[in-house]
Amino acid sequence: MRTADSGNGNQKAYLAEVDQSVFEIITAEATFDRRAAATGGANSLTFEIVNGILEDQVERGILSDQSLTDTVRQAVIKARRGQGAFRKNVEAVEDRCRLTGITNPALLIASHIKPWRLCETAAERLDGMNGLLLTPDADLLFDRGFISFGEEADVMVSKRVDRHDLRRLGFEQLAIDRFGFEEAPAMWRTEAFTPSQQRYLAYHRTEIFVG
Repeated sequence: MRTADSGNGNQKAYLAEVDQSVFEIITAEATFDRRAAATGGANSLTFEIVNGILEDQVERGILSDQSLTDTVRQAVIKARRGQGAFRKNVEAVEDRCRLTGITNPALLIASHIKPWRLCETAAERLDGMNGLLLTPDADLLFDRGFISFGEEADVMVSKRVDRHDLRRLGFEQLAIDRFGFEEAPAMWRTEAFTPSQQRYLAYHRTEIFVG
C-alpha cells in the first residue's frame, strides 16, 4: 500500500512539507476551501480531522481487501476505535492505565502503540502487544506523541507540553519529572514492558513522540 493510500508517515514531523498526493486525499474529504488551504489560508486542519480522513482512507482499503475474511475485516475496523478483539487482546496483557493506575475498564481506552492507520497488517492492528489501556487524557497525550515510554519504562514527556497543562490534567508527577521542581523525586517509571511491547514502543518513540 502506498504512503498516499495509507497515510503512513512520521507523525511527529508537524512542520514537514505534505506530499501532494496526501494533500489531495485530505482535501478531497474535508469540508473547507481547498484553494485557501493550498495557499496557506485561514482554514484549520486539526489533528482529529486529518487523522480521521486518513483513517477513513485506510478503512476503505480494508473493506475492499479480498485477502481478508469478513470476520477479520470487521475485527480490524472495530480495532480502529479500540473495540472488539483488539481490546480483548490488550486486556489480556494490560490491566490498568500506565500513568494513573486506574483499573476500572469503563474508564480506560484500548490505545494502539503503533497507530492503527500506520500498521502494515491486520495482525499488527489486532495485536494485544500493540496496545495500552489508558485513561482518556493519557490516551490523548500518548496518541498525539506528547508522552511516550523509554527502554527502561521511564515516562517521557515532550518539550512541547506546558508544565501547567500537565498539572491541570492531574499529571503532577509528570510535571515534576519533566521540569525538575525542587522537590522532584527519582524519575517516574512504570512497570517493565514485554519485548514485544518494546518493539512497538521503539516505533512510537521514533515516529510519534514529539521530542
